[in-house]
Amino acid sequence: MTLVVGIGSVRGVSAAAVTALLDRLHREHGLDRHAVRVYASVDHRAGEPGILAAIAPATLRTYPSATLDVVTVPNPSARVREAAGTRSVAEAAALLAAAELAGPDGARAVLVAPKMIGDGVTAAAVRVVPTPR
Repeated sequence: MTLVVGIGSVRGVSAAAVTALLDRLHREHGLDRHAVRVYASVDHRAGEPGILAAIAPATLRTYPSATLDVVTVPNPSARVREAAGTRSVAEAAALLAAAELAGPDGARAVLVAPKMIGDGVTAAAVRVVPTPR
């Protein structure tokens, strides 16, 4: 199984808050932390210390707000759009990164954990489902 986790946050979010939400995401949705291949977010969170510490040693793939804003998500937010320039960060970034991982061979990106909200942080998970052979 291949998972992608999208993360959105306020500036200055703590690593403890991010870790707590990621733990909850995995626990409540029965996801394997070791299956996460990519963490993704909006580009202006590329250097956010709390996120980077929580996902270390993994890296964070980021996208411009305008790119995320065109991704269809189940839980868009006007408030997030005002703050981040996109209707979604966690779900949109996860879906976009998973679609990139899926590639042109027909694999699908399926949202398996919709946006969850923690203390100044949001997260969502997408599974890359391979094409049956």
